[in-house]
Amino acid sequence: MPLENKIKSRRQFLRNTALTTVSLGFLSNISKSNVIQQAETAGGCTPTTPDLYGQGPFYTANAPEIVDNQLATANEPGTRLILTGIVKTLDCSEVIPNTLIDAWHANDAGAYDNATFNLRGITYTNAQGFYAIETILPGKYLNGASYRPRHIHFRITVPGYPTFITQIYFQGDTDIPGDAAASVNSGTFNATNRIIPISLNEQGKYEGTWDIVLDGNGNVGIADLHLDKGVLYAVSPNPFTDVVEISYGVFKSSKVSIQVFDLNGNLMAVLNEENLKPKKYSATFKPDSNLLNGIYFVVLKINDLQVHYLKIVKI
Repeated sequence: MPLENKIKSRRQFLRNTALTTVSLGFLSNISKSNVIQQAETAGGCTPTTPDLYGQGPFYTANAPEIVDNQLATANEPGTRLILTGIVKTLDCSEVIPNTLIDAWHANDAGAYDNATFNLRGITYTNAQGFYAIETILPGKYLNGASYRPRHIHFRITVPGYPTFITQIYFQGDTDIPGDAAASVNSGTFNATNRIIPISLNEQGKYEGTWDIVLDGNGNVGIADLHLDKGVLYAVSPNPFTDVVEISYGVFKSSKVSIQVFDLNGNLMAVLNEENLKPKKYSATFKPDSNLLNGIYFVVLKINDLQVHYLKIVKI
């Protein structure tokens, strides 16, 4: 869908604030479209939509919990994919911890394991609303006379709310236009915001970001609606081994801090916590040598509101 058709007039602040001078290319490790998507609706966010095909015929209940974020084992054939994101409330003002995410998909050859739980598993968002899954890009399979595009199924259960079922797809897949579900671009089953961009990282793995926006009760957290207050421009190098340089901007005089969280929601570091004037700044994250390899999140916090995040990977 063309961006000009997606941006509503009452959300013009994304173009009228200082953020408009920033190239979206600096927002590494987060989907460029998310900044716009999360400012579309009257409530502030674009709610995640169900998929036209619903759950599909290949769901198996009682999948095991994913260990170390690995939905696919290390020896699973296929192209590796790291999927990360955050679960937010409908107005994007709060994140939703402890959300159950049940994921399953076909293997590299386009076949589902209906006998065991290979490429099936559950995980939970942490205290900051983050989740991460490492798997492979699903293979394609014939659906009648045409192939279904690559897709991953999800059953998402926010605590105290009904289970939500949907699927995600991947930008550039040539089978999307001919698919009955993935090609829907309006209405209840609009798949537009569930077709996510992916890119190769320095480890030769594809990465994608999919933020989930659902009804629920959350905690005050990260909201890209507040990018008019400040933004994380870049984190480098990423992946990193010893040190990460963080570039960020403050657009209004504010109390500002940079925080680093692990996947369990534990606060690992607080950097440069002080009152700052509108300007571009930098911070350095130099963790102890015993910091474990894995995924972490850098968070920009302004006036006690967490307004932006970027993912970093220690190797």
